[in-house]
Amino acid sequence: MDEDITGRELDKPTRAQLGALEPRNAEAVAKHLVMAGRYLSDDPALALEHAQAAGRRGGRIAAVREATGIAAYEAGDYALALKELRTFRRMTGAEIHLPLMVDCERALGRTDKAVELATSEAAASLETSERVELAIVLAGMRRDQGDAQGAVDALSIPQLDKNRGFSYSPRLFRAYAEALRGVDRAREALTWDRQAVVAEAALGLGQFAEPEILDFDDEDETEQAPSDGVVLAEPENAAEDATVAGTAAAAVPEDTRAGLREEPVGGTGDSSIDGTEHEPDDVLDEGAEEGADEESEESEGAAEGDLDPDDDFEGGSEHDLDPDDDEELLDPEDHGAAPDDRSDDGEERGAEDV
Repeated sequence: MDEDITGRELDKPTRAQLGALEPRNAEAVAKHLVMAGRYLSDDPALALEHAQAAGRRGGRIAAVREATGIAAYEAGDYALALKELRTFRRMTGAEIHLPLMVDCERALGRTDKAVELATSEAAASLETSERVELAIVLAGMRRDQGDAQGAVDALSIPQLDKNRGFSYSPRLFRAYAEALRGVDRAREALTWDRQAVVAEAALGLGQFAEPEILDFDDEDETEQAPSDGVVLAEPENAAEDATVAGTAAAAVPEDTRAGLREEPVGGTGDSSIDGTEHEPDDVLDEGAEEGADEESEESEGAAEGDLDPDDDFEGGSEHDLDPDDDEELLDPEDHGAAPDDRSDDGEERGAEDV
């Protein structure tokens, strides 16, 4: 257990659930859950160990079962993940992890069950962000079946809007770019890779995320109403693409979680498996090297012009993305279709700061 862990790092709803446990036991469970969350990405196996330790002390707490399921999924133990997520669903009635459950079925080689679950009534009731995750998983299944065009079709959903960004947009954009490469549409794929980075910069996600500030105040927090997303700028002149984040790797699609990988890859979660209080078994997510030519100013202001705030898209916080402040990416026409291609024409190029 890391020395700085207190257990109070958990969010208030989770701490409230732990109130059903004896105080000393609740504190121990909380610390294990915090450790599981801390090592979710860097050490999935360790995260799963802590989640399971929490489960042995508080297996009847829904948040513990949820954390164990997520940790198991990220660690690659898909059978355990599916079991724990089913338990969480039965305990809470929530379907929020249905995309992960579908991907677990896919990883276990049960494609028919995965498709059945993905097209069930429960899937139709998902929130927007969860439907996007499900679409990414379905695209992965289509690729597994050798249906490259089917993967493109699965991702051609209303939320695929390059002019507006939400929390799910970077993953969706990169998944779509990967699908386009599967049907030899690499130049279009680069455009979507570029917009994924623009969306991350506007939303403060990924490499642009700010350090998390923990709030230990017990007073109720004022919730902010969701907005209509971030207005994104798409460079009209690809020659004006500038470096975003300093490495071209930011524009290269990375297979993440469910549907973006040929095979599901584990991350980590903050839960546990059955302990003394376990439920029955079935109870139950080179920034470009060149920048804009200083002479070219045609696409400045391209992001101006708000879209209709009554759009049906949900999730994410809205922030205006000023194209004058953005660093853009590589010009696909000047530098080739692949994100890693580099120009050797010797011209000096500068990168604008984000």
